[in-house]
Amino acid sequence: MKICAIGLRGIPDVMGGIESHCQQLYPKMVQQGVQVTVLARSPYVNQKRYNFEGVEVISVWALRHKLLETFLHTFIAIIYARLFVKPDIVHLHAIGPALFTPLARLLGMKVMVTHHGADYDRQKWSTFAKKVLRFGEKMGIVFGNKILIVGRTLTKQLKTQYPRDSEKIEYVPNGMQPKFVESISDSFIPADLKLQPFNYVLAVGRLVPEKGFDDLIRAYKSSEISEPLVIVGDADHKDEYASLLLSKKSDKVIFAGRRTGNQLHALFKYAKVFVLPSYHEGLPIVALEAISAGTPVLLSDISPNMDIEAKSDSYFPVGDVNALALKLASLEKLDLKLEQESFLERFDWVNIAKITHYFAKDVMK
Repeated sequence: MKICAIGLRGIPDVMGGIESHCQQLYPKMVQQGVQVTVLARSPYVNQKRYNFEGVEVISVWALRHKLLETFLHTFIAIIYARLFVKPDIVHLHAIGPALFTPLARLLGMKVMVTHHGADYDRQKWSTFAKKVLRFGEKMGIVFGNKILIVGRTLTKQLKTQYPRDSEKIEYVPNGMQPKFVESISDSFIPADLKLQPFNYVLAVGRLVPEKGFDDLIRAYKSSEISEPLVIVGDADHKDEYASLLLSKKSDKVIFAGRRTGNQLHALFKYAKVFVLPSYHEGLPIVALEAISAGTPVLLSDISPNMDIEAKSDSYFPVGDVNALALKLASLEKLDLKLEQESFLERFDWVNIAKITHYFAKDVMK
C-alpha cells in the first residue's frame, strides 16, 4: 500500500499539531509495511528530497502566505501526487486541504481525510474564510472514502450532522509518546532560560489568538505566584497579535521561542504545571505530551480538551482569566495527579498507527 500525505508543512520537527501527528504516525505505519510519501511545503524543509525514519519526504513549492499557503500548496501537491507519486491513497490532513477532496477523486485517487479540528472556530479567520473551511469539511466528508476525526466529541457531532456519510466517519485520536522523558535529566533544560526544575509554569504552542496566551499572561500576573511563566513556540507568520504578545515579555514572562528534542522534553518533564488556555484545539498533542511526562496540567474546558478526561480540577472555563489565576495561585490544593498508565494505553501511537492502517486497508477494498 502506498500513501501520499498532503496538508502538513513537513517533518520532522516542524512546528504544529498536524506535523507532530504525522511525525509520530507515519514511521510506525512504515514499520507495518506501508509505503508513505509526505509532500512537504518548501519554506519549511531544507532539502528537496529526503528520508525520515522510512518516510519519503518531498519538498513541493509553496508560497508562504497566511491565507493562500494551504490552499495553493494542496492544489499543486494533489496534481504532483497524481503525476509523480501515483499513490493508492491520498491522505489529506485538516479541513482546509479537504476542500480539494473532489479534485483528488476526479483524478482517480482514493482519499482518506484526517480532520484535526474545527478550524473555522479559529479567531484569526474572517467570516469568508470560516465559510470556506466549513465547505472544506463538507467536501472531505461527502467525497472522501474515509474520514478520521481526532476528537471524540467532534466525531459524534459530525456523524449526526452527516447521517448519510456517518459510516465513513471514525474516531482516531492523537497519541502520546510513551514515557519519552524517562532518560531526560534536568541538564537538558535550556541554560539560557535560567530555570530551576519544578519551579516554572509552562505553555507550548504557536503564538496565535486561539491559543489564549494573552489570557494566560494576564492570569499569571494576577495570581502573583513567584515561579516564572515560560511560553515555548513561535508564530508561522509575524503579525500584530504575535508582536503584541512578545511585547509582554519580562524577567518573569519568558518567551523561549521554538525548542525541539531533548530541550523540549526536559521543559515538559521539569515544569511545575503545564497550562493550555486554548479557545480551539483538535485533540491537543502538547497536553498529551505533558501528561506523558508526568506533569500536572491545567486546561481550558473546550470539548477537545475535555475529551482527554483529566481530573475535574484540571479544567477552568475558557477565557476566564480570574478562574485561571485562582488555579495557578492554589496549585498545591488541587487534585491534578493522573493515572499515567491509563492515558498511555488510550493514546498509544503504535495502536493508533495500526487503527489508521486498518482504515486505509478498508479504503482499498
